[in-house]
Amino acid sequence: MPTITDKPDPARPRTVLSTISLLSPFLLIALAAAADSETPAGQRYDRFVVAAPALAAASWGPLGTLMIGLLAVLTEVVLALLRDHSVGASAASVIAATVTVTLAAAYTAGQRVHRERDLAMVRSVAQTAQEVVLRPLPDRINGVDLDLYYNAAAEQAQIGGDFYEAVRTPFGVRIILGDVQGKGLPAVEMAAALLGSFREAAYDAKDLPALASRLETGLSRYAERASSPDAAERFATAVLLEIPGDRPEARLLNCGHPPPGLIQPHGVRLLEPDLPLPPLNLSALVASDYRTQTVPFGPGDRVLLYTDGVSETRDRTGEFYPLTDRLARWTAEPSPRLLDSLRRDLRHYAGGPADDDVAALLATRHVPADDRPSG
Repeated sequence: MPTITDKPDPARPRTVLSTISLLSPFLLIALAAAADSETPAGQRYDRFVVAAPALAAASWGPLGTLMIGLLAVLTEVVLALLRDHSVGASAASVIAATVTVTLAAAYTAGQRVHRERDLAMVRSVAQTAQEVVLRPLPDRINGVDLDLYYNAAAEQAQIGGDFYEAVRTPFGVRIILGDVQGKGLPAVEMAAALLGSFREAAYDAKDLPALASRLETGLSRYAERASSPDAAERFATAVLLEIPGDRPEARLLNCGHPPPGLIQPHGVRLLEPDLPLPPLNLSALVASDYRTQTVPFGPGDRVLLYTDGVSETRDRTGEFYPLTDRLARWTAEPSPRLLDSLRRDLRHYAGGPADDDVAALLATRHVPADDRPSG
């Protein structure tokens, strides 16, 4: 399932600026040669060729930088012969300076290429680790269509403190979406621990309260061995959703998380919990009795799970994002288009990129082809 995100595509073609950067040493040599040959002898522009290999070091490798430096030297020799019919002391000083800059630039280019390779390797390892923590969701699980919008606020990051997962179990499709308190690697570590517990417990926990208790146990064990010293004090809000395959209903258990939105043909409503529950990892401090909320959920109905990166987005006046009003405008849109509309509208409402992690997962009870309206 393709995930909607605000991150730029790392495989996009070279931009105009990168192309100009590659060509800039040649442009400098050509302009210096043209200016030197078209001006009186007292006005010297050939000295500018010295900068060409220095420019090359920013975009070319060491060999390319050496070749551009050699081209700059040859250009100086040709200009000297055209101007003075010999390579005099003045031209020789420019050539010596060009050779010196070329050698230094080639060394710098080699170091840059080496660092870029190391960075590419680190990013590849990080990407693999991120995909293990937040695995791509399938398009459909057991009659439930899944669509996701996920965007980590940190630059270059693919994952943050927001987490999600959906699995097929004997009890139906079980989904979790949540948000770990805090940011950075400690939040990612706790999110990974929660997802590991969910993936193990979702298949055999008899109901959602039992599943939530298993998640609490998993967090307690994680806090005992976590690298972060404040792991025991961290908590996570989460929504557990269960969609059985044999009944037109959905069951929810909300642990301190923003209420999901139920999207049906006749309107949109937020599924506020009957009894507010504390976030995960706080039940030991706050007495809690996990209770499941059941709502009608037939073919074509959709439920939107989201994090506070959606509901707490503010405009320039400080007003929170009016999620229910916006969803009511898009009830007729297909799920991928609805999430794309949400992504663009959030960015427009905030006046720029989000400064918090954003996750929104849309689960739709699939409509069999025979039940769809014709025409």
